[in-house]
Amino acid sequence: MKNLLLLASLFLSLPIFSQTKPFPANTTFSNGLMASSRNGQHAIDNYAIWKANFVELCSNGRYRIKFDDPSKTVSEGIGYGMLLSVYAADRTLFDGLWQYYKDNVNQNGVMNWKINGCSGTDGFNGATDAELDAAFALIVADYQWGSADAIHYKNDAKTLISTIKTHEIEAGTFVLKPGDQFGGSQITNPSYFSPAYYRAFGNFTNDTAFWNSVAAKSYEVINGNLTQNNAAGGLVSDWCQASGAYSSEAGGYNKAGKTYSYDAARTPWRIAVDYAWYGNADAKNYAKKSSDFVRVTLNSSTNIKDGYNQDGTLSGQWHNATFVGAFACAAMGGENQAHLDDSYNDLNSLGEPTSYFNQTLKTLYLFLLTGNFYLPNNATLSNNDFIMEDAVVTLYPNPSADIFTVFAPEGAVISVISPLGKLVLEQKSTYETTKINLSNQASGLYLIKITHDNKSVTKKVIKK
Repeated sequence: MKNLLLLASLFLSLPIFSQTKPFPANTTFSNGLMASSRNGQHAIDNYAIWKANFVELCSNGRYRIKFDDPSKTVSEGIGYGMLLSVYAADRTLFDGLWQYYKDNVNQNGVMNWKINGCSGTDGFNGATDAELDAAFALIVADYQWGSADAIHYKNDAKTLISTIKTHEIEAGTFVLKPGDQFGGSQITNPSYFSPAYYRAFGNFTNDTAFWNSVAAKSYEVINGNLTQNNAAGGLVSDWCQASGAYSSEAGGYNKAGKTYSYDAARTPWRIAVDYAWYGNADAKNYAKKSSDFVRVTLNSSTNIKDGYNQDGTLSGQWHNATFVGAFACAAMGGENQAHLDDSYNDLNSLGEPTSYFNQTLKTLYLFLLTGNFYLPNNATLSNNDFIMEDAVVTLYPNPSADIFTVFAPEGAVISVISPLGKLVLEQKSTYETTKINLSNQASGLYLIKITHDNKSVTKKVIKK
């Protein structure tokens, strides 16, 4: 008994792992710099502002995000909202946004890009950035809450990723189409490129070769665009061809898509994610170019305006979060701590609470800058080749009076061994989250052994 109590005491002194990360999680990335003044409270405060000003409850538990015209909702906003709510562990809102997305899909299974309030299509067919954000948010949801309840996040994520592959990646080229019904090599949008997501998609669906090719093509397009148009820093154009040249099909967009405006402004953020999560060299190179444009050419984050020609000359006039925050994210790869700190503080000081685009992006940027936009474990390992390590096999709550939740590979054998060495329960997991009920067992220290593909991990738990 003395040894049992000693083991229990030692175990209770260890950190308790949980599948669901709290908000704020305040992760420290292993790649790049992080702002000295970063504070999870900034993420909390801006999430609350965003939610209060742009979230509206519809019927049947659906939620929508109010657009610039508050009577409208765009798929982009739903994707942003899903990202924010899943990282904020706001499951009610997340589920309502995802149900709204599914209520408004077209024949290909992607959300029509503009909706009249709670129902009624105003703009038909998909916008690919929304699909990418929604699919990745579903991966995070599977990590946060598992997939054993009413919404099977894992299956929904795989379905949407497959839909993107089929309808929003140009066949044979790996070029991201800007929508399911148009674009590809003749016209694409660099600000939609999300190479970090692609790497996660590949791991999550055991399709790494394809998605790594989409990621590589993204950098090929970006670098071609910068080179062909003699761009300053990382100032990509809003729209271009896969070669990087301007597209003749972009005539209906702002300045024919030839400037660094409100589309392109998001690119440094999306690319910075690839560096923070994966340490990708292409991402690092682009982030540093973007950061140095602000630090060296503009001399300060406070001098940023909302638009540039690709040669670096000014085309905008306003200093706002959409532009400031993306460049602040790029500064994570910019190798200059003082500049990152100044950029972070500049972004955090901006107050545009009723501007849909500025406040939404400010909140997303702050989530990344404070370590609350992180890569979840289930997106780092192939589902059919799960490495059995403590980092990816967790149990919670611990101690517990009755039910323990085990996060482990699908198909793993979970064995529960009593303090006397007797096998008291054994079952095979059908999801990555499995509930183990020990309510009928005596209090004490138990061993839970998880075996998968001839590998095993043993965890200690305390039954109260």
